Amino acid sequence: MRPEKQFLVDEVNAHLEKSDYVFVADYQRATVPDIAELRGQLAKEEAEFHVIKNNILKVAAKGRGFPELDEHLTGQNAIVIGGRNPSGVAKVLTKFFDKEEKIEVKVGVLGEQKLEQGDVKALSKLPSIESLRAQLLGLLAQPAQQMVFVLNAVPQNVLNVFQAKVDAGDGN
Repeated sequence: MRPEKQFLVDEVNAHLEKSDYVFVADYQRATVPDIAELRGQLAKEEAEFHVIKNNILKVAAKGRGFPELDEHLTGQNAIVIGGRNPSGVAKVLTKFFDKEEKIEVKVGVLGEQKLEQGDVKALSKLPSIESLRAQLLGLLAQPAQQMVFVLNAVPQNVLNVFQAKVDAGDGN
């Protein structure tokens, strides 16, 4: 491989090493301001948007052991990588496409799993990692909270019996 192409493959590999996922998006109908707006939204999720050459991505993907992506690598494509929240990034991409109808996610790879377009949309509907953590914490705290109520019930019931006796006027 020529040194120029090897440099580009190395550059794409450097981008792919930044995250456990990659989304391939068709940006053919997007304008420069559209892409700038999308990059700003992706930056909030700590993700990046990079325009790539299809052949260079094919070589890099094969070198990293990605599933077969060749059928999706036609036209003008970009990769979206980075960030710790793939569902949040997928949410940004699908919302942007729904609003602008200019950038479309063709395929994604999460870990070693290939995600088709429908899978990426399903991923975008998942709650954020912070929301999932909060739900899990709530589930873990619930049994402890119920145990405190049970343990507190015994002294409370004894107090209620004493209070009823005092209210009845029976001082003994």
